[in-house]
Amino acid sequence: MPDPPVRKPRRAERIAALVKLLTDEPGAQSSLSQFAARFQAARSTISEDVAIIKEGLEAFDLGRVETQPGSSGGARYLPFRSAEHVRRTVASLCGHLASPDRVLPGGYLYTSDLIFSPVWAWTIGEVFATLFDRALGTPPGRGPGGTAGVVTVETKGIPIALMTARALGLPLVIIRRDARVTEGPAVSINYFSGSTGHIQSMSLPRRALAPGARVLFVDDFMRAGGTARGVQDLMAEFEAEVVGTGVLTATWLPERKLVDRYIALTVLEKLGDREVAVRPGPLISEMV
Repeated sequence: MPDPPVRKPRRAERIAALVKLLTDEPGAQSSLSQFAARFQAARSTISEDVAIIKEGLEAFDLGRVETQPGSSGGARYLPFRSAEHVRRTVASLCGHLASPDRVLPGGYLYTSDLIFSPVWAWTIGEVFATLFDRALGTPPGRGPGGTAGVVTVETKGIPIALMTARALGLPLVIIRRDARVTEGPAVSINYFSGSTGHIQSMSLPRRALAPGARVLFVDDFMRAGGTARGVQDLMAEFEAEVVGTGVLTATWLPERKLVDRYIALTVLEKLGDREVAVRPGPLISEMV
């Protein structure tokens, strides 16, 4: 918590600062008593300010603020958005991805400009956080489904996984293709990648994840689901469990993936010479 201001702030200044402090740390529980000391105001006054912020953010679909009553109560900001916002965002994603200019030689789709855009990565992270919350629920002080972190496989999935983790207030765990001596003893497994058609390896340092953890897996692309299945197998080595899987884009074929439950924001139906067809994922279309 920063040092108190040199003068007592006006209410408009205090509310503006509170919005900044709450939204800077999504998912983090902030103490109303600490806010009161920070802004030289009564705790009841801070509680009224938070109520105004809560009402304003929800009215404009900018997330929600949850409060905890009692002497040790506090508040936390969660960037969960409405179904309409999610549908608009995914529709815009589909429009960008469906550009024929994105078709690369060898039958690949160029997505790096979206994935590595800070604005798009944060927007996608908010959408994933919203969908995981709707599917699993978020108990106080924990991630959806009681999760302890977000995992991804290097490298293209990192930006959207990082922003999902930030939106949920959870740490990010990066699974590497090869063990790094600088990260200590690691667990490694082999898995079949449907995207490449080859056996590949993935590795995670033993100290990166606590045994028994519940985690979310976020990645940029899924064809057959081999990577997602490999992550599940690797988590089993830690006695951990993947309780939610989200991918930016999944291919329509094969229809049957190696994992049963996953959230795909977009579905790639066709990718040919100067021809791309992308639609919203099934869960997006069914949102109410």
